[in-house]
Amino acid sequence: MIVLRDFDKSFFRKDSIVTVGTFDGVHLGHRQIFKTLNEISISGNLRKVAVTFEPHPRIVLSGDKPEVKILTTSGEKLRYLEELGVDVVYIIEFTRKFAETSAVDFYKDYLLGKIGLSHLVIGYDHSFGKNREGTFDTIKGLSAEHNFGYTKVEQYSVGNEIVSSSLIRKYLNTGQIDAATKLLGYNYSVDGKVISGDKRGQKIGFPTANIKVENTHKLIPAVGVYAVKVNIDFVTYYGMMNIGFRPTVKEKGSLLPEIHIFDFNEDIYGKEISVEFLSFIREEKKFNSIEELKLQLQKDKENLIKNLNHFINK
Repeated sequence: MIVLRDFDKSFFRKDSIVTVGTFDGVHLGHRQIFKTLNEISISGNLRKVAVTFEPHPRIVLSGDKPEVKILTTSGEKLRYLEELGVDVVYIIEFTRKFAETSAVDFYKDYLLGKIGLSHLVIGYDHSFGKNREGTFDTIKGLSAEHNFGYTKVEQYSVGNEIVSSSLIRKYLNTGQIDAATKLLGYNYSVDGKVISGDKRGQKIGFPTANIKVENTHKLIPAVGVYAVKVNIDFVTYYGMMNIGFRPTVKEKGSLLPEIHIFDFNEDIYGKEISVEFLSFIREEKKFNSIEELKLQLQKDKENLIKNLNHFINK
């Protein structure tokens, strides 16, 4: 898969099938779009192109509103798009200046002028251009004027819920990992670097790896204890992760993700690791003593190991 951040004339090809979107999370709804993209590309022998934006438009345009947290970093998104068979990804830097681009100018300058467009595949809620002025009717008009085909992919539901990035964020922000996983189609994950801590966990028999998530825009699930899968140097381990403030050992702690990895005692300080969330175990709580905390951690670990196959296979 070719990734382009600058539009190069040499990559213009009229035989391109194109989709446009932020694709945050690359969830099951997005995957219906790429499934359609693949099916049409085969019948017409077309180059598959995804146009996306960095940073997330809502980060740039949030103003006084709380900043949106993203489900997938740039690297994660590109990995998923490659797995879905995309040939070329064009990444447009989203700025306030770019946000002023009209809907018609965006399509004429970028899709028609710089990429080439034989067929367009868009989601049911696709809007584009300044103030999201471009609609499906705009696309119909452009299609007739510039002779390209288009397909609108209808909304995708799991059970009675329409799959969307905002709903997945809501579930993760409230610790509803199972619900988020069903809409994503895969385990939500967080990548980070293992940093040195105060080694309090080691002193009570539960050594932990403290994780620093480099991308400050990445969504960290709600405070609580989770069953997790940990990937270190292409080897998979299991464990439990606490996201919280450690109220039992600190009066005013800062938010910290820390993992206790089962049957593991290697030095991994400074290493990049990936943590997949399998299930929510319980809320974080303040215990009356370190001994009480230790007993609860032992109970959590025993229950998690006992039910590990359930978490892995559900």
